[in-house]
Amino acid sequence: MLPVRGRNGRAARPARLLGTRTAWTPVGDGEFFCLGCGGDRNYQRMTGRRRFTLLGVPVLPRGETGPVVECAACGRHFGTDALDHPTTTRFSAMLRDAVHTVALAVLAAGGTCARTTLETAAAAVRAAGFEDCTEDQLGALVDALAADTGRVYGEPGGAGLAIELHEALDPLAPHLAPVGRESILLQAARIALADGPYTPPERDVLTTVGAALTICSDDVKRLLAAARTPS
Repeated sequence: MLPVRGRNGRAARPARLLGTRTAWTPVGDGEFFCLGCGGDRNYQRMTGRRRFTLLGVPVLPRGETGPVVECAACGRHFGTDALDHPTTTRFSAMLRDAVHTVALAVLAAGGTCARTTLETAAAAVRAAGFEDCTEDQLGALVDALAADTGRVYGEPGGAGLAIELHEALDPLAPHLAPVGRESILLQAARIALADGPYTPPERDVLTTVGAALTICSDDVKRLLAAARTPS
């Protein structure tokens, strides 16, 4: 028997006798950071129903699958944990807010906001994304914190301070490379050192920052010592 030929002269591929096919149904959408594309993209959240196929025709249900996240750009499917990764816009906002919170905590722990300290803090905050931040604005915020009796910035290692730092840094830390976490701590250390050696309250704040960034205590000590060394 001669083989069956396709239109291009090649032997036609016979249809698979048995197989499976998944029919996907969209159940939501939004924007996420696509690891395949390497940037922010729209997505659809999909659930699927699998069926056995006979000669390519669905015949029997085989159960549900998913949910998955489908990138609208590249079409790749990811687990729903891909939505835990912040978008570029969200990540930038988290980093900006974290640096701002850390700077205020160090300034408040220092007690007296020398001009050099405010200048160093304002430069760090501006670099993180608050481009209009000024030394006077930071000084006013520190004064407001000192007058707010509901906060405990004046208490070294106080629970309220630790909570605020953890609230700002805990969601960010898993998405930062080690060098990024260390960079935030070094920025904070340089703010503290701008007007002289570390004070005990400043060191307590920096230790809390390191812990919130999941930096081990030995590395925190190493980085605080390194920050004292002129570059």
